[in-house]
Amino acid sequence: MDTEIVRSRFIKHFDGKTGNIYMAPGRINLIGEHTDYNGGFVFPGAVDKGIMAEVRPNGLDTVILYSIDLKDRVEFKVDDPKGPKATWARYIYGIVKEMQGFGVPVKGFNAAFYGDVPLGAGMSSSAALESCFAFALNDLFGDNKVSKWDMALAGQATEHKYIGVNCGIMDQFASVFGQEGKLMRLDCRSREFEYFPFNPDGYKLVLVNSKVKHELKGSPYNDRRHSCENVVKALGKHFADKKFETLRDASWEELEAVKNEVSEEDYTRAHFVLGEKDRVLAVSDALQKGDYETVGKKMYETHYGLSKEYEVSCEELDFLNDVAKEDGVTGSRIMGGGFGGCTINLVKDELYDKFIADVTAKFKDKYGHEPVIIPVVISQGAHKVC
Repeated sequence: MDTEIVRSRFIKHFDGKTGNIYMAPGRINLIGEHTDYNGGFVFPGAVDKGIMAEVRPNGLDTVILYSIDLKDRVEFKVDDPKGPKATWARYIYGIVKEMQGFGVPVKGFNAAFYGDVPLGAGMSSSAALESCFAFALNDLFGDNKVSKWDMALAGQATEHKYIGVNCGIMDQFASVFGQEGKLMRLDCRSREFEYFPFNPDGYKLVLVNSKVKHELKGSPYNDRRHSCENVVKALGKHFADKKFETLRDASWEELEAVKNEVSEEDYTRAHFVLGEKDRVLAVSDALQKGDYETVGKKMYETHYGLSKEYEVSCEELDFLNDVAKEDGVTGSRIMGGGFGGCTINLVKDELYDKFIADVTAKFKDKYGHEPVIIPVVISQGAHKVC
């Protein structure tokens, strides 16, 4: 990201004085989909694209914000009980309120920011925005007394209270805790996490965004969550002497024992979740050994499960996965909740140019528009740039 972009706009739109520049990244998730609400593991990493902001206390009781991308300016009082109407500004307002709740005496400040996280690619630009300002306010007003976990929780609470999105913690966690060259295995139940090396020499990591988002009737997310809960209830009845909080607690043998006590659809979805739990652990072992071929194999298995068992894929995403397979790409799968968005691909250096050319041409030929190619590098979490 370019500090000159944010600095030039900050000087132009405020009093000519400069402040501190902060950056927080978007994220990818290598493996572990639809596992968070099942008490399982996710495997995110911060990327080299995110939100950059210049921030300076202004000595007032007013926050003055300028969005470089939107060319929009918003002001609100630090003690405003309602906050601004503009959605983008409400993310920052929420962070102000949540950081105050953690004891940070936030005063008025000027800020200009921009982002290079591609929208619609499932890379969590909103979490990057929250994390960037949480880190900045902690640094400027809190003497860095707020923990990284509290900064991540401030971002999650902002989504819940001020935006109306009941998100999990993965996106904010990855944006705050990310480290260059490392992925993180996060236990969604205990919030314990561990860093794993991700230095795929000879490979590139690239997202292929279909630019497709299917509008679906009803709530497919809730349907799948209910399937998992139905199986957990059946397990609790069948095994009265054991407590099942989520599918995380179930073994393959226990799932098979209740196969005839649940619908075929619920069983199949639970089958995916248990498989995904195993795949995350297999990828953990593979990364420790530098075995990226196994990582890729597990990515393909996850795509198959998301497509055929959990049924959250779509024709376009399956097509992208098929092209990757045909071109000998090491690993490819849907990234995110599904029904559109992008695939994440682990590609050998020598195959990269051909794959990008093939997937671009073939997708355009079939669907009438080119996908968006987004190369990513695993990078540092929220930090002060200068």
